[in-house]
Amino acid sequence: MIHALHSDLSRPLREQPLIWPPMEVEHEANLNPKIPHQHQDGPDPVIQSSFWQRMINMPAVPAPLLTWNGIPYPGVGCNCAPPDTDGEVGKSQYVQMVNEGFQVFDKVTGTSVFGPVAITSVWSGFGGACQNGGSGDPIVVYDQLSDRWIISQFAVPSGASVPQDECIAVSQTGDATGAWYRYDFHLTSNFLDYPKLGVWPDGYYMSANVFNTSGTAFLGPQPFVFDRVKMLVGDPSATSQTRGIIGGSSEESFLPADVDGIVPPPVGDPNHFVAFPQGSPLIYKVWAYHVDFTTPANSTFTLEASVPAASFTALCSTTRNCVPQLGSSANLDAIADRMMFRNAYRRFSDGHESLLDNYTVSANSVAGIRWIELRRTQPGNWGVFQQSTYQPDTTWRWMGSIASDNQGNIALGFSASSSSINPQVRYAGRLTTDPLNTLSGEQHLFDGTGSQTGTSNRWGDYSDITVDPVDDCTFYYTNEYYATTGSFNWRTRIGYFRFTGCTAPQEGTAHFVVTACTGGAAISNASVSIDSRPYGATLSNGTYDAVLTAGSHSYSVTKSGVGTQTGNFTITNGQTTNVNVCLGSTSSPTPTASVAPSPTPTATSAPTATATATATSTATATPTATPGQITLSVRGYVVGGKRRADLTWSGATSNNVDVYRNGARIVTTTNDGFYTDKIGGRGPGTFTYQVCEAGTQTCSNQVTVTF
Repeated sequence: MIHALHSDLSRPLREQPLIWPPMEVEHEANLNPKIPHQHQDGPDPVIQSSFWQRMINMPAVPAPLLTWNGIPYPGVGCNCAPPDTDGEVGKSQYVQMVNEGFQVFDKVTGTSVFGPVAITSVWSGFGGACQNGGSGDPIVVYDQLSDRWIISQFAVPSGASVPQDECIAVSQTGDATGAWYRYDFHLTSNFLDYPKLGVWPDGYYMSANVFNTSGTAFLGPQPFVFDRVKMLVGDPSATSQTRGIIGGSSEESFLPADVDGIVPPPVGDPNHFVAFPQGSPLIYKVWAYHVDFTTPANSTFTLEASVPAASFTALCSTTRNCVPQLGSSANLDAIADRMMFRNAYRRFSDGHESLLDNYTVSANSVAGIRWIELRRTQPGNWGVFQQSTYQPDTTWRWMGSIASDNQGNIALGFSASSSSINPQVRYAGRLTTDPLNTLSGEQHLFDGTGSQTGTSNRWGDYSDITVDPVDDCTFYYTNEYYATTGSFNWRTRIGYFRFTGCTAPQEGTAHFVVTACTGGAAISNASVSIDSRPYGATLSNGTYDAVLTAGSHSYSVTKSGVGTQTGNFTITNGQTTNVNVCLGSTSSPTPTASVAPSPTPTATSAPTATATATATSTATATPTATPGQITLSVRGYVVGGKRRADLTWSGATSNNVDVYRNGARIVTTTNDGFYTDKIGGRGPGTFTYQVCEAGTQTCSNQVTVTF
């Protein structure tokens, strides 16, 4: 069990100073040691033949509905390659991350709503390795159960030479431009490489490839899990667990399962890690990670299935100088030694479960993509439902990512290149009604117009295809390309498409409103479980929305020190069901500074010496506080000798709040739970704060900070 070195709540990103353009630093290719294999090549019996491809008159995969440019080189703070392109789609936003940049887009129009900024911006003021030693390998996933974003990157702690920490942030709401709960976990004294995340109801699971600190020896794959329930509410006691390095240097690396769709895994189901094929005869090992955060000794990581894999020939097993491209003698790295992100899990309404994975192989002397679908029907174990190598012609295809929509239609995104074309971003797919083991069409998402030179052959590292959680039909894909031939000048592209005829599943929304049984105050950060599975947590106004299958459901809502309530409700297709819950009492304030004994501001005029540009002092009538309605915490600190105070609150239900300092209203601001008062001035001083719903006498506790 690993405790977080540090955790906190950030200020909203939209209030952060933008770090752009980046500082000029030396160009470099990211360190990514190759994983050794004992693979024995063999004939590939599952190559999709060009004859079958010619038999298909019309592609099943539609053209892109929209594409747009993502974050370009130099990726904000990293003049490096490859970009490690990944992205995820949420209710209204698309979030992209690269080395070492972060940007938020409107998912429909592709318009940027925040960024690009350095990933470091997310960790501003946090300190330690996450603020000062962030080193990339970024991942963003969307937690559909809770409507939250999770981002991570590894970091080099002080005194170390390689990444050993994992920096994980969970958004406070479904808005990626808002505030984030931030955590720094020191996971190893070795070299932590290629970390990949997956969302599961009981935890955020992660895999990593572990090397010695010089990167010369592979020590083995290692699984981790982080306490999702606690991280959703910013609990500083959230921990990580690991069962250590698995199997040693001869064990193949693996990826954790990442949930897609509105049907969650069975109650108590462990996360399913799928490993790169190994052994003779070849098998896919499926590992089951069961976590127990209450009694960590009960956690297990066990082999749950050994699934036969079709033989193949390894691609470029000894070199990165592999994939050809037009106009460049420098070939590209195929990363053909591991499963490619993500290991996409989906449970369908008929009860069967699916895991989709892919990796790159040599097929007829060019790169092809081996894709597999493992299935399980309860009771039962995982087995191959379909597996195939997609190599329809002499173009090299690699750097894949695969997923399915709610009807079982599959899309596979990838890079494509050859000596006669510049690298391109493409995707292929199949309808669920197509013959098994075939992809029935291919489309171009974006064709690059340049090739890459001089980056130690590094390309991509990974790409990412994800599915819109609202319609559960639209695929979003992001990968890299070059606009002009050159060195360290990569670009990224984002686009979306959907299969004709795909419709959203039968679903509705449970709208939880959680208040105190006495007084009716909104209760924030109450954990909500549905049908015996952890789902999400209430926002500052006491609400939480869960998208669920139509039918009957049960719930349990709890907050430590307040109470627990259980009950039942019914979801109607296309409708919102209000679920009103009251807990035994209001929560106790937990300020980070001393709490003033009186709940009522007494000053009636504005201070004149400490007014700032962002907080206009205004004399107002003294509010009469209603204790327990709003919980306020304040952190005082000094920047450049000037005094500042970060206010964090929950429980307010109005659109705006009034902020009082020393009894005078200094600003009316959006009720997003965070405000920074730039007090200014130097030297000692004492300031008492209170937050009230705008224009009312519904107020928080008072909190005093002393400099």
